Amino acid sequence: MTHNIYLYILVMAGVTYLIRMLPLALSKKEITNVYIRSFLYYVPYACLAAMTFPAILHATESICSAAVGLATAVIAAYRGKSLLTVALIACAAVFIAERILALI
Repeated sequence: MTHNIYLYILVMAGVTYLIRMLPLALSKKEITNVYIRSFLYYVPYACLAAMTFPAILHATESICSAAVGLATAVIAAYRGKSLLTVALIACAAVFIAERILALI
């Protein structure tokens, strides 16, 4: 299980680096097209989200508690909370949801 985490981190780092490095290596002049610049800006975030989303749903004992944690994290992030605050709130929500589900 631990090796999978290191593999995820390595792949995410590689994808992020390649997406940022390839345009610089393939083009000698500055990219001025607004659409291409926007695409290159958001691709690393989309790739990271696509790789971490399945892990979020399988990181807990129940998919219900994972969904509670994900929803809580999205709401906290949408309200502009810091990354550490979002992570702590999501962990607390999963912890509480797991305890409630254990009683049922």
